[in-house]
Amino acid sequence: MNSVLKNKFDTILKNNVEKLSFEEQINYITKHFENIVFSTSFSYEDQLITFLLRKENIEIFTLDTGRLFEETYETWNETVLKYKIQIKTYTPTPTLLSDFITQKGPNSFYQSIENRKQCCDVRKVFPLKEAIKNKEIWITGLRAEHSPNRKDMTIFEWDETNQIIKFNPLLHWKTSEVIDEITKNQIPFNKLHNKGFVSIGCAPCTRAIKEGEDFRAGRWWWEDASKKECGLHIHK
Repeated sequence: MNSVLKNKFDTILKNNVEKLSFEEQINYITKHFENIVFSTSFSYEDQLITFLLRKENIEIFTLDTGRLFEETYETWNETVLKYKIQIKTYTPTPTLLSDFITQKGPNSFYQSIENRKQCCDVRKVFPLKEAIKNKEIWITGLRAEHSPNRKDMTIFEWDETNQIIKFNPLLHWKTSEVIDEITKNQIPFNKLHNKGFVSIGCAPCTRAIKEGEDFRAGRWWWEDASKKECGLHIHK
């Protein structure tokens, strides 16, 4: 265990940093930590955080799985141009990806949860581990509304698996609050949100949701709702 970093996490809790405003939280972590990263998938939440961090000296990165929607790439490009920022990109290891597709085929994730999780590992989880290696704080756009698995999460939490502090500033925000900020500040957003897509991932594994369905119903819709995590945010 990284005991030094874990002690710094405990200090965050003791100082009640989770009760501060977002600006105060950013001031705190940039003062006490050097290696901070923010991961974006260009969702509503991530776009709002990108806007808030646009003038901060904090690395922004994304995972390009190779199977994203065209609208996601358009949002990415628009964001880079508008805010004149760099978004570091991590992609699957070519040999791992080619071996997986050779052995299982291009759409094996529909056949079993095991195949789907393996695909997520190769395209997302392994590149993520590279992106957050040796980092201290990982900022995310997670919100509790998005998944039953996230209802017990906290704004600051210790990720034992990845040995990193996670900072989820929008965890308790409502969708309407996020959209209001997007609209007010004219922040670029993924146009799929206007077509019934709420949680947007890879194109083959995402569909628009129907009225009355929960937020994650459009992700891996052929699986049980309690299992709908790609592995990026599952830790002990």
